[in-house]
Amino acid sequence: MNWLHSPFYHRGERAHWQWLRIFGPGILVMLADTDAGSIVTAAQSGAKYGTRLVIPDIFLIVVLYLVQEMTVRLGLVTGLGQGALIRKYFGRMWAALVVLILYMICIAALVTEYAGIATVGQMAGIGKWWAVLMSQAALIGAAFLGKYRRVERLGIMLGLLEVIFIPAAVWEVMQGPKVLANLWSLPLDQTHFAWMVAANVGAVIMPWMIFFQQQAVHDRHLGLRHLKIARHDTLVGAILTQSVMVAVMMTAAAVFPHHATLTSVASLALTLVPLLGRGAVIIFGAGLLGASLVAALVVSLAGAWGLAEVFDWKHSLNSSFRDTPMFHLVYALSHVIAVGIVLTTTAYVSLSITVEVMNAVVLPLILVFLIILEYRALPHFWRMSKNRRITVIALSALVVVFALVTL
Repeated sequence: MNWLHSPFYHRGERAHWQWLRIFGPGILVMLADTDAGSIVTAAQSGAKYGTRLVIPDIFLIVVLYLVQEMTVRLGLVTGLGQGALIRKYFGRMWAALVVLILYMICIAALVTEYAGIATVGQMAGIGKWWAVLMSQAALIGAAFLGKYRRVERLGIMLGLLEVIFIPAAVWEVMQGPKVLANLWSLPLDQTHFAWMVAANVGAVIMPWMIFFQQQAVHDRHLGLRHLKIARHDTLVGAILTQSVMVAVMMTAAAVFPHHATLTSVASLALTLVPLLGRGAVIIFGAGLLGASLVAALVVSLAGAWGLAEVFDWKHSLNSSFRDTPMFHLVYALSHVIAVGIVLTTTAYVSLSITVEVMNAVVLPLILVFLIILEYRALPHFWRMSKNRRITVIALSALVVVFALVTL
């Protein structure tokens, strides 16, 4: 029998493509996790402390996956978003408080994304006004004119530009392995180092990620039969996003061996020129632009979805503005506010790191609700085992301690 025409081959081929088709929400939210603010934080960490924060960032892969896996399970089993579940089990008042805080955090994150876009515009010579306003129009148009699947594909294509940081970091390490000398040194007694640890925690596990991925699996029409693949999607994304973070950190560590403080994001790209040539500016600009655009898309959707779930507004990217006016309006409003702030300030590095610390401060509240909901909202069969719950709570508590160390 001709294997190429056999039913077994076609079933295997269909299964293969089905596996690829389901990948998306996890990859997208993780690419957005390595946003402009995260790249700035990683670059500042590497410039100031070398590779000392590499090990904590690798450790955070485990915590990031465990947190987002809970999110996926809640979304697939209950069919509800995080905001709707908080309202159902804790009441409208708590839900409203959480999503209003979330919306403010999303706007703050959007400011860092547009700051990244403004930096790329200045590096490219077109100016921050044109770069920011054109990006704003494109991002608002994507939500108003596209379906979820189209938006997801656009986001992943933009986000994959970040991967360009990884070969750049490998090249740096090959040129000078001594950059790894301080890998295991963690001066936690230093106040500024503790601040940077908190910023890295806030740059890796962000409150809006939980809201986005839980709603995204619903908009993708995924069901419980897709849980295994959705977990793989999340794990691959977690490894990918932290690989980019570590790559940026190691590159900055090699470029700034004398514990420098970055004065601007562009300074990192310009310093790479003697090592990688003029193409370094293009490499860094492409990665930063991709990170900023995909994160701006995901962050603003997370904020709009969260508000819509709690206040009973219809909300889906698969619906038109006429069907979901409030959802689309609050999505657009977040972009307008963020752009207004970016166009009137220039302190992008300090602003980005401050926003990541804000994420870290809000994170405990979101994690508490997530862990409790995983136990209360899911049937017994779909809950974590006792040992895994203890592990998740312990790791989350450890992350929260690091996150709050600056208070």
